[in-house]
Amino acid sequence: MDSYGAPGGYPPSAYAPGPMHPPSNLIPNCPPGLEYLAQVDQLLVHQQVEMLEVLIGFESNNKYQIKNSLGQLVYFAAEDTDCCTRNFCGNMRPFVIKIIDNMGQEVMTLYRPLRCGGCCCPCCLQELEVRGPSGEPLGYIVQNWHIWLPKFTIQNEKREPILKIVGPCCPCSCVGDVDYLIKNLDETETIGKISKQWTGLVKEMFTDTDNFGIQFPMDLDVKMKAVMLGACFLIDFMFFEKNN
Repeated sequence: MDSYGAPGGYPPSAYAPGPMHPPSNLIPNCPPGLEYLAQVDQLLVHQQVEMLEVLIGFESNNKYQIKNSLGQLVYFAAEDTDCCTRNFCGNMRPFVIKIIDNMGQEVMTLYRPLRCGGCCCPCCLQELEVRGPSGEPLGYIVQNWHIWLPKFTIQNEKREPILKIVGPCCPCSCVGDVDYLIKNLDETETIGKISKQWTGLVKEMFTDTDNFGIQFPMDLDVKMKAVMLGACFLIDFMFFEKNN
C-alpha cells in the first residue's frame, strides 16, 4: 500500500493553495467537502507520471490531480490497491480511490468491485460506487450491455437512474480527443461530456498518464457531479489504462 494514507503522505502539490469552498450549510443536500462542486461546470483530471512504471513497467498505484478550468488544484485522488492485484489484474483490477481536498480531508471514496473482462456477458459488466466522507452512498455508475457502444447509467444513492453516458464505438485516443457524452435517460439530449484528451504521441505511446476534461451543467446536483467524477476514473481504467 502506498504511503499517502499516512500523515504527511500526500505530495506537496496536494496542499497547494486552491479556491475557497463555501460553507456546506449554504448548499442543500451537499456532503461536507463537496461544496466547491456547486460552483463549477467543468473539471480537469491529470494523472501523474509514475517513473517506476516508465522505467521498468511496474504497475504502481495511480495518482491524479483534479483542477478547475483555471488550473487551480481542487482535489487530489490516490488509488489504494495492493501490489499483487495491480500487477496481475491490470486495468480490470478492483480498486479503491480516495479523493482528498486541499486541507487533506477525505471528501469521497470510489469503490470498483472485481469483474471479469469483456462486455459480451451481461453478468460481468463493470460498476463503480461513489461514497461520501462518512461512508454514505452518493451514487453509482453501472455499465450497460451493448453490442458495440460503451454505455453507462448514472444512478443516485437510491439506485434510481438519472443520466446516461454514451461513448464512441472505437475508444482510441491515438489521433485526438475521445468524447463520452452525458445524456438524459432517453438519450435525446446531450448535457455534458467526459473527454479523454490527446496528450501527444510520446506520452500516449510510452507513458500511462491520461488527461481528462469533465463538463456538466452548473445546476446539476452536487452528488451527481461527484458521481460524474467517479465515472471518469472508471472510463480511464476500462479503456485507457495500459497493462504493463
